[in-house]
Amino acid sequence: MKQIRRLQEHARGHRTDLDSVLDAASVGTLATVVDGQPWVVPMLYARDGDRVILHGSTGAGALRHVAAGSPAAFCVTLLDGIVVADTLFDSTANYRSAVVRGHLTVIDPGEAAYALNLMSDSLIPGRSSEVRSSTKKELAATLTMALPITPDGWTVKVRDAPPELPDDAADSGGWAGVVPLRTVAGDPIPAPWIGTDVEPPESVYRLVKGS
Repeated sequence: MKQIRRLQEHARGHRTDLDSVLDAASVGTLATVVDGQPWVVPMLYARDGDRVILHGSTGAGALRHVAAGSPAAFCVTLLDGIVVADTLFDSTANYRSAVVRGHLTVIDPGEAAYALNLMSDSLIPGRSSEVRSSTKKELAATLTMALPITPDGWTVKVRDAPPELPDDAADSGGWAGVVPLRTVAGDPIPAPWIGTDVEPPESVYRLVKGS
């Protein structure tokens, strides 16, 4: 874990803290520098033990750039609540965030299908067993990468607390507290060409029920 210098009280130093944040989200932001210019893109991902799995089109030049060994950082943030304080200055948010830094590597073609199935199942558990396997053409068109998680290559910050108690709290008379936020799965919406007699697969039912 890299040392956090600002708001150190929110820092978390255990590897389980990192895994918890990474496993709770599905989208992160990959950042690097391409031709002297900053490059940032949101990406779906999945954690596979000591690495973060990412994928994109083989036609994306910037992805090929990071896959070739350019330093990169991957950031994940979950907003858990709005902290309402007596003043705007003291108002804040409850959150969980993680940053993983390092060098991406291209996943061997023989393992790419496993990695892509893992990503799919991290979004919809069990979905990969309900559909056909990826074809050679699909795998060839997909750049599958891994960002290793090294002991000194990550940071985690978490805030999960009520507002700070102000010095003049007794004179405030106003409300202070936390408004929790969460993401839930809604009712499945079928594609336009799907008939009303076709039921969603079990994986989709479980996803909606589990939320």
